[in-house]
Amino acid sequence: MHSEDFQLPRSRAANERLHALIPGGAHTYAKGDDQYPENLAPVISHGRGAHVWDIDDNRYIEYGSGLRSVSLGHAHPRVTEAVRRELDRGSNFVRPSIVELEAAERFLATVPTADMVKFAKNGSDVTTAAVRLARAVTGRPRVAICGDHPFFSVDDWFIGTTPMSAGIPAAITELTVGFPYGDLAATEALLTRYQDEVACLILEPAGHNEPPPGYLAGLRELADRHGCLLIFDEMISGFRWSEAGAQGLYGVVPDLSTFGKALGNGFAVSALAGRREVMEPGGLRHSGDRVFLLSTTHGAETHSLAAAMAVQATYVEEGVTARLHALGERLAAGVRDAAAGMGVGDHVVVRGRASNLVFATLDENLQPSQEYRTLFLRRLLAGGVLAPSFVVSSALSDADIDRTVEVVAQACAVYRKALDSADPTPWLAGRPVKPVFRRLA
Repeated sequence: MHSEDFQLPRSRAANERLHALIPGGAHTYAKGDDQYPENLAPVISHGRGAHVWDIDDNRYIEYGSGLRSVSLGHAHPRVTEAVRRELDRGSNFVRPSIVELEAAERFLATVPTADMVKFAKNGSDVTTAAVRLARAVTGRPRVAICGDHPFFSVDDWFIGTTPMSAGIPAAITELTVGFPYGDLAATEALLTRYQDEVACLILEPAGHNEPPPGYLAGLRELADRHGCLLIFDEMISGFRWSEAGAQGLYGVVPDLSTFGKALGNGFAVSALAGRREVMEPGGLRHSGDRVFLLSTTHGAETHSLAAAMAVQATYVEEGVTARLHALGERLAAGVRDAAAGMGVGDHVVVRGRASNLVFATLDENLQPSQEYRTLFLRRLLAGGVLAPSFVVSSALSDADIDRTVEVVAQACAVYRKALDSADPTPWLAGRPVKPVFRRLA
């Protein structure tokens, strides 16, 4: 446990240097220091398993590792060994490596609902490729995104719909329309309104709530009836729901799906997968117009593909998804009990599938509060828990979970005091944390 006046002088200085050299001070907005209490944004030195160390020599139990990508824990021996084997053999050649074939075979064996796969580096690479392919295959201009899901791509077709739309022409954004999750009637109305204009429906198959019964099958039927493609963004659900993704768990097959995050356990690899007749226009063995699907210099780096193969083998052979669910269930139950025991059970709320937990921080009126989130994060950090979410990795031990629950209980005691005073300000020690998507810096 760190002291009451927990401070991070080296991290604070490093954050200033980061901002001077890198716009935003990080390479992902969700890692920005504005997401953390003022002057309490740790700069990481290294990680092992479920723990990370900052440059001030503090150790933390870490959640949401690498924006949900490091689901096996940092420096996982099976993954690092697979990567190490490739490093001395060269990483990139003028022709395909045999590793590309092996990785494709492994992926399609793990996700048997797809016939073909193409690898890239980032989630945005493959979601944008899926959208382009859908437009090419259908000859239609519009993209329908699930408006209840927070992020699909850094590219214009999506970012133009967010508050951070600076630099994106309105003409592009107008081609993206939204539909609500779980509401088939509203989606059908949208498809009817834009009859023969919508190229695809793109959504995360599941989010904080389970899909309503029959919903995904209903979307499949709607897409077929209206002649558009169904695309599942499995960046988060891939591996965490099942090694075959949410499509494998729920038994609904999309035309295209995209994977990333957990696929590489922190190494840069993503995948676009789908039905052969939809994917093949991006290839050479057809007679139609060519589609510039994905062409990335580093998309098939051998060590990243080796990491992906090791991750898939580990998930299948060691039952990792089941372990993530068991750890998440233990954590959720512990946090709920701790919050209730401190009288804030209605204010600190754990949500989501056990393998992908988030928490909400609500004020005295039960409204989401950035001030109370700041208070809560401060107490977690002081207790040695780095948790922008409660997304677990399989490297966590039961002791890690139990220690986290202890720290949460201490944080909830402070939370109760702030609620009783109806003013969290004295416990913030600076400005509140901010949402990622906002118009002004």
